Amino acid sequence: MDLSGKHLVLGLTGGIACYKSAELVRLLTKAGATVQVVMTEAATQFITPVTMQALSGRPVYTSQWDGRIPNNMAHIDLSREADAIVIAPASTDFLARLANGLCDDLLSTLCIARDCPLLVAPAMNRQMWMAPATQRNIATLRGDGVTILGPGSGDQACGEVGDGRMLEPEELLEDIVAHFQPRHLAGRRLLITAGPTFEAIDPVRGITNLSSGKMGFAIARAAREAGADVVLVAGPTALPTPRGVARIDVVSARQMHDTVLAQVDRADVFVAVAAVADWRPAEVSAQKLKKTGDSDTPELRFVQNPDILAAVAARPNPPYCVGFAAESEELARHGEDKRRRKGVPLLVGNIGHHTFGRDDNEIVLFDETGMTALPRADKLELARQLVAAIAQRLPASLF
Repeated sequence: MDLSGKHLVLGLTGGIACYKSAELVRLLTKAGATVQVVMTEAATQFITPVTMQALSGRPVYTSQWDGRIPNNMAHIDLSREADAIVIAPASTDFLARLANGLCDDLLSTLCIARDCPLLVAPAMNRQMWMAPATQRNIATLRGDGVTILGPGSGDQACGEVGDGRMLEPEELLEDIVAHFQPRHLAGRRLLITAGPTFEAIDPVRGITNLSSGKMGFAIARAAREAGADVVLVAGPTALPTPRGVARIDVVSARQMHDTVLAQVDRADVFVAVAAVADWRPAEVSAQKLKKTGDSDTPELRFVQNPDILAAVAARPNPPYCVGFAAESEELARHGEDKRRRKGVPLLVGNIGHHTFGRDDNEIVLFDETGMTALPRADKLELARQLVAAIAQRLPASLF
């Protein structure tokens, strides 16, 4: 699980977004974390400590004078046990007190006394968020090393619309998980392709494949967790975009080719995960092909699509190129042959019909030193291992 073994202090301050914190506790514990909830007095006006205790399975603390801590120093003991402190929601007032070092209750005091990372998720009205004082406080907190999660934008409880609402629990979970990942690719720029392509026959039919895009999207998320700026060129798939990743949607192989070439000069690494169609119909009918009789079968003639990976690898100053090969047999032979033919330093191979659409996978890395097998695992876990392997192989000039 993503947060297995992690102990988090979750602080709640006064705001209607406290209702989201209940779901956040559920998601954090489901991900393997233990969660100690600490609430300000204002937070208890929006959600009860009983609710948070039931969800976290631990007593909730609200007072710095709580005698349940043997030495009566909750502000010290609670922070010393934590791998991180997360404040969600973080109100305008609480952010101001944090930025100025004020600590007049348990939650603010343990934030000042901490020796672990602090992450805050602002939650407030759009005008409160944009107020110069709030922006100064946010800048101060960032300068102090505090991680700011969000805020999001959209409908607010006051009826207005804009920036300032707390991120959704699923978004916060993704950001918290990312916080604990090694930042192998900090400052690097990755261009990734993912999913299938669709080659039209007529306005309603086409040629595609069984790729779901899950592996490519997992790699995009893992690269972003590792600190990279990521552009994801995605074929037809309904998968949600990983947080912090810039997504460009395409349909055909030629569209993907043109989009990649338009983006590649800004990339340090190119990872070609997409299952790109090798061929497309030579002619596309402007109208739907009609069936006129039982023996009436259209004849299709095909032409080759451009080879995106080979085109990028052949550029004068190419990025570090990583290819993918989905084979149906003899992976060891075909994988290395494809790596050499494409002219790339690293190729990732798998058995295609054993991975398409699944949430897990097993892959083999081919490079100039030979083969390295990564055993079957969840695709996100494999993606993180692959990102680490890419970082290890990057030339020193990129760092």
